[in-house]
Amino acid sequence: MGAVATFLTACPRNCYSTCSMRVTVEGGRVVAIEGEPANRATPEGPCLKGLAYVERTVSADRLVRPMARSAAGLAPVSWDEALGLAAEALARVRREHGAQALLYYAGSGTKGLLNGCGLAFWRLFGGCTTTYGDLCWPAGLEATRLTLGENAHNAPWDLANARLVVFWGKNAAETNVHQMLHLEEARREGARVVVVDPRRTETAERADLLVQPRPGTDGALALAVGHVLVRDGLIDRAFLDAHVHGFAAYAERVGEMPPEAAAAIAEVPAARIEELARLVGTVHPLTIVPGFGMQRYTNSGQTMRAILALLALTGQIGRPGAGWMYANLQTAVFHPVKDPLDFYPPARPDGVVRVGISTARLGRDMQAMTDPPLKAAWVERGNPIPQNPETPRVLAAFRALDFRVVVDEFLTDTAREADVVLPAKSFLEQTDVVGAYWHPYVQIRQKVVEPPPEVKPETEIYRALGRRLGIAEEALAAALPGPSDEAVEAWLEGKLAPLGLTLERLRQGPVLAPGAKEVAFDDLRFPTPSGKIELVSREARERWGLDELPGYTEPVESVRRGGRYPLHLLTPNTKNRIHSQFGNLEAIRRIDPGPRVALHPDDAARRGLRAGERARVFNDRGSLTLEVALDYGLSPGCASVTNGWWLADGGAVNLLSEGRETDMGYGAAFHDTLVEVARA
Repeated sequence: MGAVATFLTACPRNCYSTCSMRVTVEGGRVVAIEGEPANRATPEGPCLKGLAYVERTVSADRLVRPMARSAAGLAPVSWDEALGLAAEALARVRREHGAQALLYYAGSGTKGLLNGCGLAFWRLFGGCTTTYGDLCWPAGLEATRLTLGENAHNAPWDLANARLVVFWGKNAAETNVHQMLHLEEARREGARVVVVDPRRTETAERADLLVQPRPGTDGALALAVGHVLVRDGLIDRAFLDAHVHGFAAYAERVGEMPPEAAAAIAEVPAARIEELARLVGTVHPLTIVPGFGMQRYTNSGQTMRAILALLALTGQIGRPGAGWMYANLQTAVFHPVKDPLDFYPPARPDGVVRVGISTARLGRDMQAMTDPPLKAAWVERGNPIPQNPETPRVLAAFRALDFRVVVDEFLTDTAREADVVLPAKSFLEQTDVVGAYWHPYVQIRQKVVEPPPEVKPETEIYRALGRRLGIAEEALAAALPGPSDEAVEAWLEGKLAPLGLTLERLRQGPVLAPGAKEVAFDDLRFPTPSGKIELVSREARERWGLDELPGYTEPVESVRRGGRYPLHLLTPNTKNRIHSQFGNLEAIRRIDPGPRVALHPDDAARRGLRAGERARVFNDRGSLTLEVALDYGLSPGCASVTNGWWLADGGAVNLLSEGRETDMGYGAAFHDTLVEVARA
């Protein structure tokens, strides 16, 4: 038995909640994780994944020594050997091809201010090539910016003031579990709930109305709801006149999409569209909570604009219990976000860092890169081989490189392809500061335990590598905090000081970001060109080549466009993993042992498939062989496989997707994917 201590920290995963947590350490090991009630967004504490940190930090599968590739495969080596191999290969690439022949790929697997140190190091190296765009949510970010001027929303606990909550393509019960606490508070006060989703999800079990559109047709559905609102006068005329730009043109546009027309497109009965519209037009305050998955189609930016317009029509913005709860970037106080290029630094090419590869088209763009072509890659905080669209091409692009380094806690699919694998710290092993994108808190991510003896924080990996590459010690010291814990904290204090914050204050509990508002846009001032909510956006045309008005176009890969395969593949998130993280842990495996394909029983019967049988899910790009599960709550014409399974698990869904960008924001249009399912 060792000394017992409890620390306040925050989960840094790429998740809405960014939970505050109390971590108990005994004898140098994490033994308990509990909630922190001071965080009003997450007062009841972490989800199953958060609790699994007790296992994750000491998992037998965790990488605790560097590894290097030999003829026999990856094997443990010393830090001296691993860094020597990496430095020699990277120096050769820089000498023979130039620094921009190196791809620096940084994912979003963990959040924190220290993440910016990677790019600072590669600038010292002489430059690199990096990516633009994002796998997650940029079409929705840009649609919101074009319409409202910025991405901000009411505090999570304000949802309790809503009397109608529409979860449009979001399954909060699995992907934002703490939001359900605030929803239940609203329901106790009489709020009604609508879910729009092709699946009958856990969230839908709380709904008063479930609307199940054909995947990718939400834009047509939203335009038809707008049609009914305008037709029946269920609009706030005074709000429109004072605060909305382009209503007359919008009204003309939605006049072309009556419920009957949308019913034919979205395969939702016209009467149900009318029912949805009446709720939106009469039950207030109204909050619409759109999901990230819905904006991963080739038409998704315009879809998000069409849904957001419904709040403008009804005057449901800038009021308690009302608004658009998509992305709350009020904690982006260290790197303020104004447009999609600002959110993914470096913002623009600068002669040193080449921003030349679309995250959505990672494999294709890597293979096409010239002057210089890519010869090496450094990957951290990400697992791009199974997680980026078109896995076969991403895999081929990585294998074509001369040298690959991966920094990770586990031997992921991407790490298995590396020449050198360097063990990463866990978030409990170095102090950092994190923001959030759902609640408005800035939080400390405290160091609570020492890393295993041969695990180094990434800042120290860069420092050691830099010395071997001949980078001056003074330059390394200026770019990288450390090496001591005290030096890291002093660097963080420097970032906090301009905001009037300190680490000591953060150690006492989560702190609202300076300037954060509980009700976004409460002054009804919108930083758009017109100063109003913009239903007509000239920038949509000038930047993205789209219609100035929100509209609907059929997804690129669609049965109605003559797609070869008959089933639309859904790849939803699950409460058991955050994409490709946590699924390797024993605590999670007991609950979710392996991938399955869900089908509506009618679709399974037509293919002669029964529950528990093995079936092949395939298209021209690849195939998976999975156990069949029957789901009466799934819309016919769909097949559903939760994302995040590794190639090693046999369930990597991006074997089936194509690398396409969304219509705006440089997002990844994973969900334009058709498949067939047949007996294995």
